[in-house]
Amino acid sequence: MDIPSTAVTEIPEGAPILDVREDDEWEAGHIEGAQHIPLGELPVRYGELPLDDDIYVVCRTGGRSRQAVAWLNQNGFDGINVNGGMGAWNLDHGLPIVSETGEEPWVK
Repeated sequence: MDIPSTAVTEIPEGAPILDVREDDEWEAGHIEGAQHIPLGELPVRYGELPLDDDIYVVCRTGGRSRQAVAWLNQNGFDGINVNGGMGAWNLDHGLPIVSETGEEPWVK
């Protein structure tokens, strides 16, 4: 199955971003404005996602987001995998992240 994917630098301004990492990873550091639904909860929480927009899906390195995009696209959504995940976003490109802990954000 061909999984649509893009580089972090190609995500359009204001596009919906879905983070499918676990709660502790999200709390340590995430993209401001992203939506958080852990991969395992996606089949029961998909109703929280926009149906009319491309959804850019991120995880730590790209494995879980590929699974999420495959599931989303089989269920009527337009998912796009973000290549390299949070590692590419923050570590490779230095793009900003925020934390839920009040501490310095980091990619867990």
